[in-house]
Amino acid sequence: MRTLCVPPILFLLFSALAGCGSSDHPTPATLPPALPSNNLKYQTIAQNLSAPLYLSAPTGDVSRIFVVEQRGVVRLIDIPSGNVHASPFLDIANLVASGGERGLLGLAFDPSFDVNGRFYVFYTNGAGDIVIARYVRSTLNGDIADPGSGVTLLTIPHSTFANHNGGMLAFGPDRCLYAGVGDGGSEGDPDNRAQDLTQLLGKILRLDSDTGFACRNGVSNPFGIVNQRPEVWSFGLRNPFRFSFDRLTGDLYIGDVGQDAREEIDVSRAPSAGRGLNFGWRLMEGFACFNPSTNCDPGGLTLPVLDYPHAQEACSVIGGFVYRGAIASLKGTYFYGDFCAGFVRSFRFNGQVTEQTEWSLLNAGPNSITSFGEDAQGELYVTIQSGIVFKIVTN
Repeated sequence: MRTLCVPPILFLLFSALAGCGSSDHPTPATLPPALPSNNLKYQTIAQNLSAPLYLSAPTGDVSRIFVVEQRGVVRLIDIPSGNVHASPFLDIANLVASGGERGLLGLAFDPSFDVNGRFYVFYTNGAGDIVIARYVRSTLNGDIADPGSGVTLLTIPHSTFANHNGGMLAFGPDRCLYAGVGDGGSEGDPDNRAQDLTQLLGKILRLDSDTGFACRNGVSNPFGIVNQRPEVWSFGLRNPFRFSFDRLTGDLYIGDVGQDAREEIDVSRAPSAGRGLNFGWRLMEGFACFNPSTNCDPGGLTLPVLDYPHAQEACSVIGGFVYRGAIASLKGTYFYGDFCAGFVRSFRFNGQVTEQTEWSLLNAGPNSITSFGEDAQGELYVTIQSGIVFKIVTN
């Protein structure tokens, strides 16, 4: 079996996302080739950014997007002009350990940001641990944050290995703050952290955005008895670098980065949207049994709706969003990509995967897609390692 490692020259976020160890587990038959299409275009919005990893916008803010740079800076961009503000919205580079898979990795705006000015960041600190913190915009200037307003909600020890930090933050329809945390790193999850409910690694967490404790809006989190962490919402994940909620339906889509052979997309329908589910790692990698020495019976597992092999230079899935913008033909379509292969693919999910499509490659070179993002109107963007932000448009 071919083992693919990302070359050292790709020293930014994804230098270790793909597994670099050997593997003898079987690879299932690949899915039929996706249908090509040429009517998806990429409009350049901004260039010359520093390793952009994500972008977002507060609810109702239709004139701006906020771009996360790995070094610890959030940049503010006017749309549609593409004007990048000279002063950062937030600069916490002095708090952030950046390089490899570490850095400022996630950003989420409070659903009531227009009133309370709160937003949340996910970063790795100087010790390599994961920090989820809350900040507030300046009361004097809405284009910058108050750098002294930071409150740490949660710190997760992660100093042993530098890879598999996760990085995604998102508010769910229940107004709880969800966080995607990697399995702690190395290869093959050697301590089985993703299956260990006493740990926060290898999980999606559901947090109270005021306290950082388990969120109790609507239903309670599914775990919390003796020897279980109450913050855990879903488990059995290797590196859920990007996940998203469909802003119309509330369905949860997860792009979970694989080890040596398979990349996967997991979907859980609303209203449960992942509650208590075990997505299988390290028992399974995609649809394949990863660890034959353990029980790989998937009876108690939630398997992905789609996986794909490490073929044609694919190595690390980049989970995206269900499109809910103004292009009628794309509404309800979930977009995702791959960092190494450079493709953008999509499908629709109605209990099963349909209408799989592979769109034209981004013309920014291979090995470059770092994330997708949404603006306030549901339009989709792609961030590129070399410093470019594209908007997905049609002819």
